Amino acid sequence: MFRLNQKDIEAYHQRYFRPSCLRALNLRFSTWDFFASFYDKIHDQIKVPPQLTLTPEDTVLNYFSILREAENMYDRGCGTIGQAKLPFPIAYNFLSQEYQNKLSYKEYVHLFSGIGHTSLIKLCRFPDRKRGIRFFYEIETIEGAEGKKAEYFGYSYGFISLLKEQEGFRISEMNRIEEDFLCAPYHGWNHDGETVVDVKYGHWCHLIEHIYPTIRNEYIKSIYFHGKDGADYCIIFALLTNGTDIEIAQFRKAGNEEWKQVHMMPEEDCAGE
Repeated sequence: MFRLNQKDIEAYHQRYFRPSCLRALNLRFSTWDFFASFYDKIHDQIKVPPQLTLTPEDTVLNYFSILREAENMYDRGCGTIGQAKLPFPIAYNFLSQEYQNKLSYKEYVHLFSGIGHTSLIKLCRFPDRKRGIRFFYEIETIEGAEGKKAEYFGYSYGFISLLKEQEGFRISEMNRIEEDFLCAPYHGWNHDGETVVDVKYGHWCHLIEHIYPTIRNEYIKSIYFHGKDGADYCIIFALLTNGTDIEIAQFRKAGNEEWKQVHMMPEEDCAGE
């Protein structure tokens, strides 16, 4: 049976049971002045000001800043919350035309059901194998559930892809995965980056010759190892608020070559060996 000593238990409590205290990144629009000009418009009447989408980073930060006080909660009985539903038609126009063709405005708003406030707490751009524009993000939301009077904090993460359109950069793909706070501290090795690398690339794929010390930069963790094939590898993880390490990129360097992004799938290629 797997047992922890007191020191390990305290470390687990700090890693898995403590919510984020990071400052919000989406603070670009904090007054009514910005929203006033969109007050009487529906989603297909809105044109996003070009200066809001000049760079990929601007697009993402402005998108989440608009959504910060967007509200699509169940009836709370306390009047207007934030900017109510006014931000949704504006934010919808940060999506690419192709994305909007796949996701109707009604479906888009439904994605925010139960959410009354959104704080962007982590944002990191990382290379895309197709040479596209891709970000990792994490948000902290204030949510409510039908039949409950109290609100609670929720945490989600995901990946955002962008492309350049005539009017500026637009979001072409985006997913959102809700974080669990009970599985990680009690079950499984696959929440910890170092263990993931050791198991998947070592025990499963028999690829690791030796592992180098982990490099940690805020919530980004880079784990390097030298392979039995003579090449060096770097597996990059992002640390979520629930304490879990999420793999976001892989790189390989053979000899004097430059680092090249790769796409290894130990679960499919090695797990049965």
